[in-house]
Amino acid sequence: MIRIILFLLLIALAAAGAAWLADQPGDLVLNWGGLRLTSKQPMYLLGLVIVVAMVAGVILRALWKIPGHVRRGRRERRHARGRHAITQGLLAIGHGDSSAARAHAEVARRHAGGDPLALLLHAQSAQLDGDRDGAQRAFRAMAERADTRLLGLRGLFIEAQRADDPVSAVMIAEEALKMSPSSSWASHAVLGFCCAKGDWAGALSIIDNNQAAGLIDKAAYRRQRGVLLAARALEFETVDRDLSRSSAMEAIKLAPTLIPAAVLAAKFESEAHQVRRAIRIVETAWLAQPHPDLADAYSHVRLGDSARQRLVRVETLAAKTPGHIEGALAIARAAIDASEFAKARAALEPFTAAPTQRVALLMAEIERTEHGDSGRARAWTLRAVRALHDPVWTADGYVSDRWRPVSPVTGRLDAFQWQTPVAALPSDKGNAIEPSPFEEAMLSPRRVEPLKEVAGEPEAAKPAEPVEVKPIETKPLEPATPSVQDNVPLPAAIEADPAPVQADPPAPEPAPPPAAESAPPAPAPLFRSRTDLPKAAPAPIPAVIPIVRAPDDPGVDEDGAVDEFAEQIGPAKAQIGGWRGFLSRLGS
Repeated sequence: MIRIILFLLLIALAAAGAAWLADQPGDLVLNWGGLRLTSKQPMYLLGLVIVVAMVAGVILRALWKIPGHVRRGRRERRHARGRHAITQGLLAIGHGDSSAARAHAEVARRHAGGDPLALLLHAQSAQLDGDRDGAQRAFRAMAERADTRLLGLRGLFIEAQRADDPVSAVMIAEEALKMSPSSSWASHAVLGFCCAKGDWAGALSIIDNNQAAGLIDKAAYRRQRGVLLAARALEFETVDRDLSRSSAMEAIKLAPTLIPAAVLAAKFESEAHQVRRAIRIVETAWLAQPHPDLADAYSHVRLGDSARQRLVRVETLAAKTPGHIEGALAIARAAIDASEFAKARAALEPFTAAPTQRVALLMAEIERTEHGDSGRARAWTLRAVRALHDPVWTADGYVSDRWRPVSPVTGRLDAFQWQTPVAALPSDKGNAIEPSPFEEAMLSPRRVEPLKEVAGEPEAAKPAEPVEVKPIETKPLEPATPSVQDNVPLPAAIEADPAPVQADPPAPEPAPPPAAESAPPAPAPLFRSRTDLPKAAPAPIPAVIPIVRAPDDPGVDEDGAVDEFAEQIGPAKAQIGGWRGFLSRLGS
């Protein structure tokens, strides 16, 4: 508005001045060299003079500004060359051409040395060449400028990580976090450092700042805060029980499906005799992710229960996720503790065709505990060596025996997941588990019933005892024949199986030896008669045969600690037959 008023005033003054000149009498004469101009109206000549003066002023002003325009054009051309070099250098870094990136960085330094992108190009080209010192100098130069300070700190942080200097890296991240609280990389680094040194209060404050700055949403905030509280509760479980309990209770409210928090909270509730609340906590986490720690906490939720009561409770929990392997393993574990071996076998039966390591080890424990069968237990243990892996706590390829709040590889919060490790993925070249003939022989059905029947018969009810092995019988050499427990003495009736005697009833021996009739039941002979082997075409000895020891062999000493993995893995050697085998066994 003021400008308009001033413009109108200038127009009014100019009009008044022109009117005043027009009213003045006289002539205006302009004599310049041979040019003579005379005007009766001085106003027109004065206007012509003013126009000429203005043109001359414009020309002089243009001539005065020519050096400035030249300098400005030169500067713009240099800046354009620098920008072009920066663009080409960044593209060269993108496709990994270190020599071109270095050349463009040098051009950018000459033509656009003050450009932040030129400093970034120089630092990245030095990183691509492996020049750590040059990269650090470039990042320090960027950190000294106000506009590139945060970018320089980020570069120095990366270089400190590459140099394996965590102290410097954390100091740089803390400085960057003070400068910009919304910096995600700085908060991530400081959070990982706080978790590593056990500063849970500092870690919780960083999580609160991230939520206030909008870096994470509400669901992620609740989960991460629950993870940190669970970690603090686990650390102070034996130091400060009150703090541990309060942290666990708050963690289970924020993250009900977090397994470590659920296990610890159920333990505290069980100690406080809040059994129903502890059961609800474990069941909520179990429905989200079955876990053996949850099953153990559920079975011991009421202190002082017997093993059978724990078994009933575990069966109730496993029924909530039918068909899941963790439920079957939990039932088997509780059934073994309660000496209910039939239930343990029934629970593991759907998974014995392709067992995992825990399934195989539980089957080995069942065989060893129920029957004292070291052979079958050893076979299951050997099978566990090649069995599929069970789920474990895994984060970024790192396998841990316990849950941790952050990944030791990347420092990522809540990185550990209960899953099968990558190394356990099945191969496409064949079955993941290929049982050996030794395992097939040792894991064949047990022959327990015939032993019990023979042992229970009176001496007069043994008419088939004098019948020895017939020449056509080659059963001891067949690999598919079930093996008898090696450390149990065999009765005399085992030498003549009842089945072959019943299969050949029409031709009994017309005159059995009288010595055989009067012979009282005695232990089995030390060695089997070898008359059943044909002389012309002996049967080939299989690569693997069941191991059958003599009745007087004490077997394996079960009292000492046995290292199952120290045993030789492979097929057993065939037993030497004939008189050479007799002499070798007699000498031993």
